[in-house]
Amino acid sequence: MSAPVFSTLGCRLNAYETEAMREMADAAGLSGAVVVNTCAVTAEAVRKARQEIRRLSRENPGAPVIVTGCAAQTEPETFAAMPEVTRVIGNHEKMQPETWTQLRAPDLIGETEKVRVDDIMSVKETAGHLIDGFGRHRAYVQVQNGCDHRCTFCIIPYGRGNSRSVPAGVVVEQIKRLVGRGFNEVVLTGVDLTSWGADLPGTPRLGDLVMRILRLVPDLPRLRISSIDSIEADENLMLAIATEPRLMPHLHLSLQAGDDMILKRMKRRHLRDDAIAFCEEARRLRPDIVFGADIIAGFPTETEEMFQNSLKLVADCDLTFLHVFPYSARKGTPAARMPAVKGPAIRDRAARLREAGDAALRRHLDAQVGRTHRVLTEGPRIGRTEQFTEVAFDTDQPEGTIMDLTIAGHDGTRLTV
Repeated sequence: MSAPVFSTLGCRLNAYETEAMREMADAAGLSGAVVVNTCAVTAEAVRKARQEIRRLSRENPGAPVIVTGCAAQTEPETFAAMPEVTRVIGNHEKMQPETWTQLRAPDLIGETEKVRVDDIMSVKETAGHLIDGFGRHRAYVQVQNGCDHRCTFCIIPYGRGNSRSVPAGVVVEQIKRLVGRGFNEVVLTGVDLTSWGADLPGTPRLGDLVMRILRLVPDLPRLRISSIDSIEADENLMLAIATEPRLMPHLHLSLQAGDDMILKRMKRRHLRDDAIAFCEEARRLRPDIVFGADIIAGFPTETEEMFQNSLKLVADCDLTFLHVFPYSARKGTPAARMPAVKGPAIRDRAARLREAGDAALRRHLDAQVGRTHRVLTEGPRIGRTEQFTEVAFDTDQPEGTIMDLTIAGHDGTRLTV
């Protein structure tokens, strides 16, 4: 029988968990199955999940189809009703080795219950799953899962559960092992990363974890943190930004909007001026730092004037990498009951935000020409600077190496040497 076919939709954490599932499935001897790890962040993400299931079922006739991930957790009945689907597995269940042992054929063919999705809110711990990373260049370590906040547009807490943290000692030991295997960069991942530690003894903060990693793993060349909520950045995180060159100068911020009324209706925990002040302070502490950000276009009740405040945030925060999300109503969220912006206006605003993001990226790329960067190679012809900017090579390079390279130009999206 052939190895299972895995398909990942959605966030980097999902990609990380797919690799962990692949290892557990291999250890359990699962073969000849299709596994789809779904995303629930928008209604479009759920539609794409159904589309992907149908495609993979056609391409793998007769193979049992296992559906898991956030969409499977939040609306298991949707996928259980699909004739292509054999099993629906919840987000907690998918990370348990015994699940994959039980999914071995012929178990998939029997009369076992089609849906195994328990109450994610009852889960109290996040196990630290060590994987070998993606490729040979960068490793990801999940340090947190779930979210205690209830933003009015977001379904993710109902897919991931409440916030729970991996203890610092477990994280440090994982990173030591990864460095021992030759990884030059480690990325800390989570659903709400800045809430790390709130459920641990002594309630440590993310900055405490970062400082501990850098102190106890001196051979780690590069530590990167993924998306954060800037209003929850603690004193030690700011200290690490200021004093630790091995902490990469790139932060992806969960901003979502730049208008105070919309932020309040989103039930966010920051205002526009908070976001600007954070970016100014981080840049003062680390002048070479760059920011990415998530921004939603066309949130319910958003007027053109409110949208302009979000548009201006690109310049006011000096954002470089923009992730633009056209608002998509999620059934069961408070925002879905608010007065909607018309579809054409949402699409137009998303397009204007993307244009502003493209211009911001070009400005950043222009500023790098002639500078020397330490670049981690991700493949024979591609790498990334410490600021996470892509660099294209004209000759093959060994993967996973850090090289000092002088930037000759760019193609509008990537630097060239």
